Amino acid sequence: MFNVCINCGEYHADKIISSDGKYAICPACGYKHHFRRMPLHLVSGASGTGKTAVCHYLTGKVNEAVLLESDILWRSEFNKPEMNYRDYFETWLRMCKNISQSGRPVVLFGAGVGVPDNMELCIERRYFSDLYYLALTCDDGVLADRLRARPAWRQSADQAFIKSQINFNHWFIENGPRMMPAIMLIDTTDLTIEETATQVAKWIAARVI
Repeated sequence: MFNVCINCGEYHADKIISSDGKYAICPACGYKHHFRRMPLHLVSGASGTGKTAVCHYLTGKVNEAVLLESDILWRSEFNKPEMNYRDYFETWLRMCKNISQSGRPVVLFGAGVGVPDNMELCIERRYFSDLYYLALTCDDGVLADRLRARPAWRQSADQAFIKSQINFNHWFIENGPRMMPAIMLIDTTDLTIEETATQVAKWIAARVI
């Protein structure tokens, strides 16, 4: 477990990162744990914009990175909006940090992970050289049609849910490019899944170190 010091055995998520970014220093004993400080790629957007479909399409095709869908770790105990779902995001950052020690960065697909305020304030953020943000967007009508077309068990045809996702979509369009760090946008309104995936793959390739 990366957060456990192999010298003194103490657990610290808040290790001190050396100025050269090569070591995570234990605040208890000062041991320098060598690690790979890699970038993390975050692909987000409202429900219905194409995140999961693109993740599935590119998995096995993008060899320079590990692609993951954030929903695979979601559990009811993470559903704490009063804490801004902080435990969930910390867990994902810790997971991505450990995976990237194999030498390949992670591309994480999920709605909430693409909001900088959800990630940049996390303790585990320090272990990444950069966080790159990309959001998929589309026109309101197209988004609503995609949500209504989903299987009934997903309960995405509810009008209140559709409205919430349209608002979330607007948030990315209106605020994404002005955020720090900025969120790059891809409009999927008139794109096929293959065309969207091609653009996402190019975005990943341009930022993999």
